[in-house]
This record gives sequence, structure tokens and C-alpha cells, in this order.
Amino acid sequence: MNIYSGENIAPFLQRFESRRTLVAVEVDAVVSDILKNVRENGDRALLDYAARFDKVDLNKIGILVPEADLEKAFIELPSSLLKTLEKARENIRLFHQKGLPQAWFTWENDDVVLGQRVMPLERVGVYVPGGRAAYPSSLLMGVVPAQVAGVKEIVITTPCDADGRVNSTILAAARLLGIDKVYRVGGAQAIAAMAYGTDSIPRVDKIVGPGNIYVATAKKMLYGQCGIDMVAGPSEVIIIADETADPVHAAADLLAQAEHDPLASAILITCNENLAGHVQEQVVSQTAVLDRREIIETALEKYGGIILVENLDRCAELSNKLAPEHLGLHVSDPWALLGKITNAGAIFLGSFSPEAVGDYWAGPNHVLPTNGSARFFSPLRTEDFLKTSSVVFYTKTALQRNGEDIVRFARSEGLEAHAQAIIKRIE
Repeated sequence: MNIYSGENIAPFLQRFESRRTLVAVEVDAVVSDILKNVRENGDRALLDYAARFDKVDLNKIGILVPEADLEKAFIELPSSLLKTLEKARENIRLFHQKGLPQAWFTWENDDVVLGQRVMPLERVGVYVPGGRAAYPSSLLMGVVPAQVAGVKEIVITTPCDADGRVNSTILAAARLLGIDKVYRVGGAQAIAAMAYGTDSIPRVDKIVGPGNIYVATAKKMLYGQCGIDMVAGPSEVIIIADETADPVHAAADLLAQAEHDPLASAILITCNENLAGHVQEQVVSQTAVLDRREIIETALEKYGGIILVENLDRCAELSNKLAPEHLGLHVSDPWALLGKITNAGAIFLGSFSPEAVGDYWAGPNHVLPTNGSARFFSPLRTEDFLKTSSVVFYTKTALQRNGEDIVRFARSEGLEAHAQAIIKRIE
């Protein structure tokens, strides 16, 4: 993990930002073909892709995981892990309840009623990754806020292995949350199936959940066919640290993000040269004993680094420019520095608030904006599973009082039919 300072910072940042603009033309072409195939051929396409990509014959065992399998996974889950999942579910539920929007109406003094209705989506699809690792935490993060919002039906798609098995903890977590529709389909074809609907998988109103580049590309292409949460890229973390930071903790947080994916990014920004050197040493020593060492080393070589700048203000400035998915503030007064942060998906204050707390436990969602999109996107929230309708009520008196202005406005845009819709009521 190299240290960059002075004139060396700009080339490193250019390389990091180029990661965000990487567009694999071949991926777009593959995904486009998959979407077309699933739209036209439905389940038959899903079965073909299962045989081709996952080496599994879903003709024999079915696309839908039997409820008996969910029940078996739930019963066989170690009691200690079950209690952990239950506690995490409650933390996530309590956090997302606090952000639940309310309907409102105002009765104005001039015979006008204005308001907003808030309604849950009817059916939501949650994609749960299952490639290099399975993520039951992502299932909780997708399902619990939807349940808090009042979504009536939630379906899950997730990859299976060559024997058709889905990760047992994912199945147990689904059963814990009361979900009975789990489909053993992964990749872009799963996103297409939920967006278009097939004989087996129902069409959903919105698709949420992280995934690989094929999943992300499919969601981007299908936006408009249904809603999506965001187009997520590879995971990323920035740690801002001063001389009070513990290099062991800082390095551990960098590696926790780097182990996700060879394209993951882990960056330390500091104004202390001594700390930079110690973190560099810790990264090497801690990586050496980790199971996913090869992935970590690839990620750090491509998109990891230590940036040395003159002060904390400059640290915050650089972080805001990069708008990271995760931001850790390992500084003496993280609350003071928080006021200078404008762009970040999730912010972790102090050395004892590691990103892993957010991934699994604290309650805020770990489905976060990546690729700099924290400049304009938010984490997955309860609001993402709701839709609103504005409500307008005018009496005849109110319309007469305001009609002249409305007519004038309509005619300024050359829309005489709009104007006449008012005139015919107030003449």
C-alpha cells in the first residue's frame, strides 16, 4: 500500500476515479442479451442460464426454494446465530422506523386543502448476492425496511450452487423474517425476471440489493421498467486519521473493505507522516494472516493507498471530492470534523465505530451509494419502499379567486386548453 503526497496525489486520484468510469462494453452486450432473452422466454431462459452459469438443472428441483427447505435451515441454525440475527433485525427495524414518513393535510384559510398521501409499494424484489460469499446481512437490510414501510409482498432472488443449494443462513434469515418466496436465480437474469415477471417469478415494483457488475448493469438498464434503489459499484472506504489514531484499527478497517472484491478501494487520508508509516506496516502484517489475502492484495495494489496532506481540513476536502461509500473518522474530535463532511454514504465516528458495526448491527442500512454517488444518493431507507401522491382540493370560490393567474400562466406557455379548463369553471 503506497503513500502518496504532494504532486503524487493527483495521479493516484485519477487512477481511483477512473475506476468509477470503467465501462465494460462486453458486459453491456451480455446483459442486454440476457434481458431480452428473459423478457421473451421467461422461465425457459432462467433454466438455460442456470445450466450454463451455475451448472444446475432447475428443471428437476424447481426455481422456487420449497418452504420445507427454509424451515429446515431455520431449525438447524445454531441458536447463538439465530439470536444474533434476531437482535440485528430489531436494531435495523428500530432505526428505520424513525425515518418513516407520514401523510399530511393542511386546511388553508382560503377554501383550499393540500396534502400528501404515503403508500407502500405493493411488491418488492430483494437481490441477495451469493458469489464469492453469501450475505444474509444484505437480506436483512433489504427486507426489514420494506416491512417497516408496509410492503405487502417481498420476494428474494439469490444464486445457488451446482447442487441447487442456497446458503442455509440466507434461507434461515428469510424464514425468520416471514419470507416464503426465495428463488434460486442469480445474476442479471434474476434482475430481469423480477422486472418483467415470468411464470415462476412475479413482476415487482422495485428491486433493491447489491450485486456484481452484471447485476448493477441490469438494474441500470431496467430502471423505468421498475424502480431500483441505486446502481452500486465496487465497495469503498476512506479513513481520515490524525496523530491520535490507532494504526492497528485504521489498517483493520481498510482491510475489511478490501476483502470484498478485487475492485474494492481502501484509502487512508492523514496529515501525520508517522501514522502513515505505521498503518502501511500494519496493512502488510494483518493481510498476511487473512484468508482472502489474494483479493485484498489485488484491491490495494489497484485502488488502495495512503494520502498524506497538510491538515484535517484538506483531509475533509479530499474526502468530500471522492464522496466515499464508507467514511471512518479516526481523529481526536470526530464530531467537530463531521461538520465539514458533505459527501459520504455512511460515516463512522471514532476508532471504536468500525464499518463492520454498520454492516451487521447498528441499524442504519449497509446498502450505500458508491462510485462517488454519495454526492446525490442516500443509503437505502424506509422511504425507498414508499410512494407519495399529492392531494389538491379547491372549492369553487378558491378557484375563482386564483383562476385569472392560472389562466395567465397557461397562456404564457401557449397551452390554451389548460386555460380553458379553468375558464369554463369560473365564467
